[in-house]
Amino acid sequence: MAARGRPRAFDREAALAAAMRLFWQKGYTATSMAELYQAMGIHSPSLYAAFGNKEDLFLEAVACYEKSIAPLIWSPLDTAPTAREAVGEWLKCSARILTRDAWPPGCMVTLSNVAGEGYARLGEQVKRSRQRGIDKLTARLDQAVAERELAAGIDTAALARMYFSIQQGMSIQARDGAGFAALDAMADMALALWPAAQAMACHGV
Repeated sequence: MAARGRPRAFDREAALAAAMRLFWQKGYTATSMAELYQAMGIHSPSLYAAFGNKEDLFLEAVACYEKSIAPLIWSPLDTAPTAREAVGEWLKCSARILTRDAWPPGCMVTLSNVAGEGYARLGEQVKRSRQRGIDKLTARLDQAVAERELAAGIDTAALARMYFSIQQGMSIQARDGAGFAALDAMADMALALWPAAQAMACHGV
């Protein structure tokens, strides 16, 4: 009986990880198909058969990042016993992961500018990814209000966006060459804002 098809002669997961790294390092537009073929170790027919076009590959690369890298940063929000510890550990993890030598500096999702480059479909996916981070942080702060760790009047959405913006800034700083020590110090300074945010809510400021 004849074989129904030739098996792929490459490791799909390894090829996707290579594409993720290249998009993370260079961005969508600056990454050429020739560079993708070389990094992934495959040729045009195999890439299109396995991943579709370049846009489809980018979306899979973003999903791969969210599955493999992002949890290393975001897991403290699920495991830390208090919201203050959760935010502090999340920022500390960010400082470590965003400057790890094994990967490109910064966050792939934060640094992506695909919407500004004219790729609306890709931009919407990146926007949704960022919003999930804000929503996750807001939910942890809402829990802190319910548990009376934070005052009832506090604007958890604004507080979440403030800390999310700081973390995004850490990513940009990492891309510009800031090392772990600099980002770790930023994390400490950011966490020092926590009592001030609580005090503002308590005094109705």
